[in-house]
Amino acid sequence: MFKKLMLSLLLGSAVVSNVWALEDKDMPYINPDEGRIGEVRRVEDNTEFKVCADPDNMPYSNLKQEGFEDKIAAVLAQELGKKLTFQYAYYRQGFLRNTLNANRCDVVMSTTADNDSMRTTNPYYRSGYVYVWRKSSNYNIKDWDSPDLRRGIIGIVGQSPPSRPLHDHGLMENARPYRMQRDLNFPPSQLIDDLVKGDIDIAIVWGPIAGYFAKNASIPLEVAMIPEYENTNVHGKENWNIAIGVRHKDKARQQEINGALERRKADIDKILDEYGVPHIPIVAGDDLVKKAREVNRSEEHTSELQSH
Repeated sequence: MFKKLMLSLLLGSAVVSNVWALEDKDMPYINPDEGRIGEVRRVEDNTEFKVCADPDNMPYSNLKQEGFEDKIAAVLAQELGKKLTFQYAYYRQGFLRNTLNANRCDVVMSTTADNDSMRTTNPYYRSGYVYVWRKSSNYNIKDWDSPDLRRGIIGIVGQSPPSRPLHDHGLMENARPYRMQRDLNFPPSQLIDDLVKGDIDIAIVWGPIAGYFAKNASIPLEVAMIPEYENTNVHGKENWNIAIGVRHKDKARQQEINGALERRKADIDKILDEYGVPHIPIVAGDDLVKKAREVNRSEEHTSELQSH
């Protein structure tokens, strides 16, 4: 469960995503032999800023480089005086193994800042889960105690962090769960689309996805950040610092990106705003994921010792 949750957060896909609109002939496939021991390996080129990206995962990235991650990557590449290039692969299990860790690319955008599967930069924004509802409903939702949460059907990604407070506040009877794992049959805007159609009355969605599709919806929608609920358990944590990931050995790359992030902060914030990405002040030292992994490993070690 912990690994499933962290995969969804790492990939920014705590809602369903799709590949249905992308023809096979358009997908730049990875060479399965490249990067294997004894086979062809990419030679790192310090003149390029090569991003590991999904080819069809708006608002983050796509082949046309229309996502906000694409735009931020372009800003950083320009600041560092490097050529922006991409290695595309769908965000699913094995993404890091087949891209960053296989040396096919050097940078992963939008990961949790304390993700210990990579060396991460300083966080460049902080976002979280949000409530979204139709403006015409006249709801006023500020937190889990808001009465309007009990007046309609709530669309939520099953097993995502907001599921915990939803359960704690007795709202599960109102909930319609959506799949956490990537579903190839539905677009990433599915929850917002269903909200617009009236199939659900409230959507609880990861902020960058909700903000973008709400901003571009055919009817007026309201978006409100969900207050932090749990600071000691990833299953109830709503707000996260977001950073860029590189390989563990790439300390120099991390440091140069840190410098570029600091120098171009105003440009990055402007891009986030243009895409409707809700963002709040970064919280220093928010390393719950790292602590949770340490606890998980400790429990596994204790269990192993007890079994002998």
